[in-house]
Amino acid sequence: MRKHHSMALRLSLVGLTMAMAGCAIGPDYHRPAVALPASYPESAQTGATETGQDALSAQWWTLYNDATLTQLVSATLKNNADIGRAIAQIDEAEGVLSETSANLLPEIDLNAAHTKARTSTVTAQRLPPGTPVVTTSNRLLLSTAFELDLWGKLRRASEAARAEVLGSRYAKEVTALTLASTTARAYFALRALDTQIAVTKETLASREESLTVVKSRAHGGLASDLDVYQAQGTRADAALQLRDLQRQRALIEHQLGTLTATLDLKIAAGDIMALPMPAIPDAGLPAALLERRPDVRQAEQTVISTNARIGVAKAALLPTFSLTASYGRESATSKNLFEDGARVWSVGPAAILPIFDTGKYRARTRQARARQRASIANYQKTIETAFREVADALINVEQTSASVDDTQAKVDAARNVLRLSQLRYAEGYSGYLDVLDAQRTANAAELALAQNRQAQLAYSIDLIKSLGGGWSPATARP
Repeated sequence: MRKHHSMALRLSLVGLTMAMAGCAIGPDYHRPAVALPASYPESAQTGATETGQDALSAQWWTLYNDATLTQLVSATLKNNADIGRAIAQIDEAEGVLSETSANLLPEIDLNAAHTKARTSTVTAQRLPPGTPVVTTSNRLLLSTAFELDLWGKLRRASEAARAEVLGSRYAKEVTALTLASTTARAYFALRALDTQIAVTKETLASREESLTVVKSRAHGGLASDLDVYQAQGTRADAALQLRDLQRQRALIEHQLGTLTATLDLKIAAGDIMALPMPAIPDAGLPAALLERRPDVRQAEQTVISTNARIGVAKAALLPTFSLTASYGRESATSKNLFEDGARVWSVGPAAILPIFDTGKYRARTRQARARQRASIANYQKTIETAFREVADALINVEQTSASVDDTQAKVDAARNVLRLSQLRYAEGYSGYLDVLDAQRTANAAELALAQNRQAQLAYSIDLIKSLGGGWSPATARP
């Protein structure tokens, strides 16, 4: 009877150990709930649907059909130092994961030693007669130490490391998306400046011609010196404006050189009005941002990691069980090392239980819980920011697109006013102030047309970026 009771107790202990080995202490991860509206404020006006991601190309910058832009973005994604740093961080995180996962398996070490030792002959306890003073020992030993992961501490640590690897991969996608959009925005700013420079050069030529006319009229007594001075001032204004635009273009070109790691970059002039406006991608539903945006996925992986770290911290409060074993040979001379009598071995379990730690391990658990709550708050903020960025981009695209016709109408009207005011001045029907006012209005309208085109293109980039930029979670899977 006692024998059966002992056997039942052993089986119960084995079953309990196996059950404990199958679970892990600490909370299991569940995606935090974040309340999002059913649609974006401007989704009705823009026709946003549920399937926006499928229509968004991974290489979205090719939608603008500009070879120079494609080359610049490709160079940025290949050469930029931030991309190199992000890749290095992925490698580091993967190394941490490999190290953490290795802790789940036994480590086997080979210990080989040849030692000589001399014992003192003048100590209080003398050596027995015939005992050699100098001894030799040869040892060849295989040893292992294996922690039994009964509480799931090692598995939780591996879970956290795996989340950190994914987080680093998502971070690389965030970096790539940011760099690509920054490069495209800078390129559109450069092209807008090219157009404004071309407009200003035409304005400068027109004002120089106007100055010549005014001087001729003043020489013939048909205009006063006041008209000449005013014409000289407006000509100088155009020249100063041209220099400032050229300065701004040089700075943007330097920025693109840094982004592409081509510090001597030179880009030929172009016209922003020649760049096509791509079809606006569907925004889809706000809930899709949880999957579509790499920064949201990165924030979620941080939550997963900090959640798993709670289990690691809690497991430190419980006993640690380990198994140690060794097998090998030991002898005084190397020729006897492989005899039967030279065999040595040991095996046995060990346990460590914190008894008095002055609250250190409970404090670590508290820290882990606080980090998890902070990561959840950051996850919520990231989603809310993503929603706002999409909503902002939608309204910006809508309004700048709606203003194209009005801006062009303003340019056409300003050109007609300038032409008529010059004719009236030449015929003596109006003063030179009308010409000056018409020149300033026409110049401002021409510049505004280029700036509006730049804004259209820039806001379309913002929308693409806010929707995830054609990125797919499959690219970041291990």
